[in-house]
This record gives sequence, C-alpha cells and structure tokens, in this order.
Amino acid sequence: MALLPPFIRASRTVASRRPRTAAPHPAPGPGLPADDEVLLDVPDDRLGPALVAAGQGTYETAAALLAGTVERAEWEHRDRYVTRLASFARSRPEWFEEWRAAAPHDPDALLVAAQLAVERAWDSPARAELLREVSPLVTAAAQADHRDPVPWRIALDHARGSNAGPKYFGELWAAAVRRAPHHYGCHVAAKRYLAESWHGSHRECFDFADRAAQDAPAGSLVQALPVRAVFAYLTDGCGPEVPRERLDAAADRAIGLSARFPGSDPWTAEIRNLLTYVLVRLGRRADALAQLRLIGPYATSFPWGRLSDDPLGHFLAVRENVCSQPSAEPAGHPRNGHGERAHPADH
Repeated sequence: MALLPPFIRASRTVASRRPRTAAPHPAPGPGLPADDEVLLDVPDDRLGPALVAAGQGTYETAAALLAGTVERAEWEHRDRYVTRLASFARSRPEWFEEWRAAAPHDPDALLVAAQLAVERAWDSPARAELLREVSPLVTAAAQADHRDPVPWRIALDHARGSNAGPKYFGELWAAAVRRAPHHYGCHVAAKRYLAESWHGSHRECFDFADRAAQDAPAGSLVQALPVRAVFAYLTDGCGPEVPRERLDAAADRAIGLSARFPGSDPWTAEIRNLLTYVLVRLGRRADALAQLRLIGPYATSFPWGRLSDDPLGHFLAVRENVCSQPSAEPAGHPRNGHGERAHPADH
C-alpha cells in the first residue's frame, strides 16, 4: 500500500414524522418514546426558526443565525447549520435566491452557496467535472472570512469529489487545521478522503481517527471520529481485519462523549444514532439500549439512510430488535457474513 499522505501525520430538512399507517404503537420499552413520537433530523432550537422563516420565503433569520456563529466562533454549529440550510435551499430556493440578490458578498450567503453547489454537483454522473466548475464559489467562501474553518471543510469535500491528489488535499487540510485544530467536520472529510483513496485501508483510517481523538478535548465531537471508522469498517466488507478490542475501544470512547451531553438532545443525536448502530453490530445490546434511551425521539438520517431508503423505519426496526433481545449474547466477529453495505462515499 502507498505511504500515507502527509495530512494524516499531523497531530435533512425540517423534522419529519413517520407516516401513520396504523394505530399508534405503545412505547417499546421503559424510557423510550412510542414509535409515532420519534422524529427524523429534528433541528435544534436555533436552526428551527431559521428553517421555518425560510419556508415562508424570508432569509433574515438564517442570516442572523449564521452571523451569530461567527461572533461566538461556534464553528461546529456553523458547519451543521450551513449544511442544513443548503439542503433546504435545494428544494425551497426562493428565500436563498433573495438573500444572494440582496447581499451577493455576504460571507454567510457565500458559504451556503458553496455548500449548495457542491451538493448539487455531487449527485451528477459528471461529478468531478461539475465540481471543478464550482471551484470559484468554494474559493470565494474561503476568502470571505479567514478565521472560518467551514469553507475549508467544503473545500476538502470538493477535493475528494473532484479526485484531487494527496498533495493538494494535504495543503487544504493544513489550512483547515490552522483555523480550528479539532473541527469535527474537517476531520470527517479527511477520513472520508483517506477511505476513498485507499479502499479497504481501515487500519490507516483507525490510526488517523485515534490520533485525532487523543489530541482533542474530552468534549470535542472529534471523540466520535473512531466510531465513524468502525462504521466504515463494519459496512465496507473489504480490507484487513481490525482487532475486536479496537472496535470496542472506539465505541467506549464515543460512549464517554455521549455521557457528557444531556439526554434527548438534538445536537448529539447523530453521534448517538451512529453509536447505537455500532453497538448493535458489536453485540453490545445493553449499551445500545442505554444509547437509545439517550436518543429519545431524535432519529437521524445518518447512519440509517446509508443502509435503507427508509431511515426512520430502519431506526425503529433496530430499536425494536434491541428492546426484544436485551440480553443477547455478544456477537463473534461482527463482519462474518452479516455486514450491511453502505455507500462508500458516506463513510
């Protein structure tokens, strides 16, 4: 296998209910909401009003939301809000078009525009070519505010999709970590690039994720990076075997991160949903049940949407299975014939 690139050596829309096709189900177990109370991709209390206002055709609430994240240097929130607003603009573009017309040089509007352009190009069979065409948008977003790491996360995703070489990607990575050494989104983008550059290179991905988590503060979302590496390994079905103790260590690290946040918290819902999937695959059903109680009513598209066209239904089915077999014996090697395949670009 080729040597690792230098960069790894350095230290959906408003919440949706599941359609009701039958009478509401009772709660599946103590401390868990009923099936018809579980929501998908619930926005937090700040993003929710911005999405509602955008749905009504106005952009000012979204603009104020993103401006506040810069004032408070809330880069993780900024990244998440930009992604959700761009996704909303794909289906409801009027409010965003009005924003761009009113403030064409607004750094926040430029950032959403860059995210939106990358998302649109990503779904095309001519993805690499289209991504090269939107490079000026990504560059404009990066130049708009030199403190902000989020444009560099977009640039990392852009480079991965346009098949950039490791030298160029490494330069982008260095620029990103100078701005925010422990930014979760940039680390996820870097791990995805590594996974795609060397398909099946799970040990290298684990090495990168473990080093990043060890260097990050205890409450940083980067503590969840190793469990993302576990997800990629469990759903990929190729590459050398990773020792079971390493998979459990990554899950334990993510459990520790989850414990630092309150239960029924939309902010950590995606990490807890991902952790639940991993714990189920590892046969750790008691730990998975504990995470399900912390998740409460907040299902997320990731990881379930990588495994099914019905992410909410898949989550509920897994939850039901966990509740019906709380004392199941731990599984053997979790990849032996029972893997679920996810799209590799989503690792």
